[in-house]
Amino acid sequence: MDIVEAIRRIDPSVSATVKNDEYDTIEWLKGGPIPKEQIDAEIVKLKAEWESKQYQRDRGTAYPEIKEQLDLLYHDMTAGKGDKTGEWYKAVNKVKTDNPKPE
Repeated sequence: MDIVEAIRRIDPSVSATVKNDEYDTIEWLKGGPIPKEQIDAEIVKLKAEWESKQYQRDRGTAYPEIKEQLDLLYHDMTAGKGDKTGEWYKAVNKVKTDNPKPE
C-alpha cells in the first residue's frame, strides 16, 4: 500500500506527490501535512483490508471463463438441471469451497 493512497483515504481534499513511497519525500500540493504516524496507521488498515480480500482474488482467477460458464448454464438448462445438480453449479461451488470466505 502506498503513502498517496493512505493520504487520499485520510483526507480526500489533500493532494501530494511522493518519491519512492517515502514519507520524507512528500511534496504537499494542496492541504496537509498529515503526520507520519497517521499515515502509517492508515497504511496498516489498507494492508489488512487488502489481505482480507485475498480469497476474492483467488476465486477470480479460479472461476471458469464467462463464456465457459454460459455454455455450462445453457447445457444445464437444456437438461433441466438449473439447480445444484448442474455442472455450472458444481464448477462454481468448487471454486467457492476451495477458496472460502474468511469468517
